[in-house]
Amino acid sequence: METKGYHINEIGYWRVVASLGLASTFIFATFYAFQPLIPVFEKEFAISVTYSSLTMSLATLSLILGLIVLGFLSDRNGRVLFIKLSILLSIIPFLVMLFVEKYWVISILRLIQGFTLAGVPAASLAYIGEEMDSKVRNLATSIYISTNALGGMIGRFLAGYLSENYSWQLAITIITIFGIGVFLFVLIALPSSKHFIPSSVSFWEDIRGFGFHLKNPNLLVLFGLGIVLQITFTGTWTYLPFQLAEPPFSMSLDSISFLYFAYAFGILGAPIASWLSNKFTLDKVRTVAICLLSFGVLCTLHSSLFIVLLGLCVICFGFFTAHSLTAASVGKTATHLKGSASSLYLVSYYIGVASGSTLVAPIYNNLGWKGFILITVTTTISYLIFLNFSLKRFQQKHSV
Repeated sequence: METKGYHINEIGYWRVVASLGLASTFIFATFYAFQPLIPVFEKEFAISVTYSSLTMSLATLSLILGLIVLGFLSDRNGRVLFIKLSILLSIIPFLVMLFVEKYWVISILRLIQGFTLAGVPAASLAYIGEEMDSKVRNLATSIYISTNALGGMIGRFLAGYLSENYSWQLAITIITIFGIGVFLFVLIALPSSKHFIPSSVSFWEDIRGFGFHLKNPNLLVLFGLGIVLQITFTGTWTYLPFQLAEPPFSMSLDSISFLYFAYAFGILGAPIASWLSNKFTLDKVRTVAICLLSFGVLCTLHSSLFIVLLGLCVICFGFFTAHSLTAASVGKTATHLKGSASSLYLVSYYIGVASGSTLVAPIYNNLGWKGFILITVTTTISYLIFLNFSLKRFQQKHSV
């Protein structure tokens, strides 16, 4: 019997995995490289923390728009085109950025770049779903999600370490060179779609599909969890460098940048989550993962650097485990139009990134690190209780 899509023993399978993995690594390295640069820009341009964080929040807002627009266009014009264009067009703002000296120009370039970055996440999972054999699709998906974390780790580390010892422009240059190499590889290696069927659904029908999901209370609580998880995760990583630069740690930015290797535990999160959810229920594993995330965040209150580092490893593992399981829950909860449901989850996910980068700045500025951590952990645990209660009622209602 003929098998649909690439199987694991075919070279095409690994060409896809390598191409999308490298593309994802570059996209997320580019996106998150500016997170450790927030304190750098604050000093270099003599601006506030809130203004400095715009390079993250503006890119996030335009990425959200890009996920919707480019996801819609890729449904009609194919996946490969948008994956390749996303990599190429994301490089251009970096090239311009190297020659500007005004912070507001850098912010505008990041706004543009956020939109171009969206092409890879908007099309990649759909491409995997269409081109991979169903028996090995989950492995390709897990590897792809893991490279999201890998890219975030590489981008943060390079930007933090090189900006302290050399310049932030050097970090941008290295990521740009890497991006050019990735583009050339993907241009040659990524196979053309064989099973893509253009959507005939109109734009307004897509919008109505979004509206259908927004009326589903069980999906709404999962979208809300995506926001809460990212506020906690992104907020912790965004403002932690300010805390570690102060006594009793008094760490330099290049020393802080080594802490981003804790993301290695996040890389393991997605495949381990998939394995655990087959042994236990998805809800139970996600609950434990969120509790681990909250415990890790509380560890950053400790005066011991070892405890803080341990906490960061737990944060990354807990967050990426919870994130991958929540994405899976969205797919299972949506009765139809699953693609638009997944898109809405990604939108909520990046709303959380924007909120964790900029909107929570007043909490940190007014209440300090302890106040910020206690509020985010309390919010996360409270939402977890609300989520489990809501989903339990949903299950009871449908079992009657």
